[in-house]
Amino acid sequence: MLPYATAAEAEAALGRAMTPAEALWFRYTAGVSDYHLYCLNILFLFVVFTLAPLPVALLELRAPAAVSPYKLQPRVRLSRAEFVRCYKDVLRVFFLVIGPLQLVSYPAVKMVGIHTQLPLPSLGEMAAQLLVYFLVEDYLNYWIHRLLHGEWGYQKIHRVHHEFTAPIGFAAPYAHWAEVLILGIPSFVGPAIAPGHMITFWLWIVLRQVEAIETHSGFDFPFTPTKYIPFYGGAEYHDYHHYVGGQSQSNFASVFTYCDYLYGTDRGYRFHKAYLAKLKDLGQNDGEKGDDNGLSYAKLD
Repeated sequence: MLPYATAAEAEAALGRAMTPAEALWFRYTAGVSDYHLYCLNILFLFVVFTLAPLPVALLELRAPAAVSPYKLQPRVRLSRAEFVRCYKDVLRVFFLVIGPLQLVSYPAVKMVGIHTQLPLPSLGEMAAQLLVYFLVEDYLNYWIHRLLHGEWGYQKIHRVHHEFTAPIGFAAPYAHWAEVLILGIPSFVGPAIAPGHMITFWLWIVLRQVEAIETHSGFDFPFTPTKYIPFYGGAEYHDYHHYVGGQSQSNFASVFTYCDYLYGTDRGYRFHKAYLAKLKDLGQNDGEKGDDNGLSYAKLD
């Protein structure tokens, strides 16, 4: 809640007139507690989990021929019932785990210094903080993900997420409840290191989930804007990891590819890419490629 009764008081404290964005923020938050603002994360996550995967899912279900050229595993076709089951399971974990976690984690958010006060951060400040959040989360997530592919971690926890060997956007948050809690830690470390405004925190949560949904979409569209982000993995990169499944020791990174490159856990993927390029040069048809790809995943990863 802002400590100003009027806009004039807020501008006097700032020493200048409020920007249009700050005036809007003041009108919305002047009488709203910080806790209730933080809990809007629950609404944002619900909207993202529900709407972000929907366009691609509808295309896959209703116009499969139109998007088939971009599907990474074109031989796998999920039914509408399988999409619905995935979404229901995601919502179950959302309401039983993610929602309650958001409700009780506010003291930690307050402790690290995430705030709702004026002035609002500049675009440059938000961009710098978001870059830190993505880099920190990506590095920590890499190691946790790699540990989850150990025998115990995979069999007890991570195998749930790998039930979708050909991932879909709705399956991005589809996971064992323990994995949801464990992977929530890297997402919070960045904001704890470089705390900022609540708006930046909201944007971080939304962007990270949209990125995960895009990565799990199962499609490699040529017009995807993320293709222009340096070292970005994307759907094709992560799809390889899901195809190989439990035996995968490759492509653990969640966003960028530098950790896999530095620690040598992308060798199977790079060999696979070279193999596909060789097949293309030899004029192999798509069906032959599909059969060989599965064998090369199993042998080389």
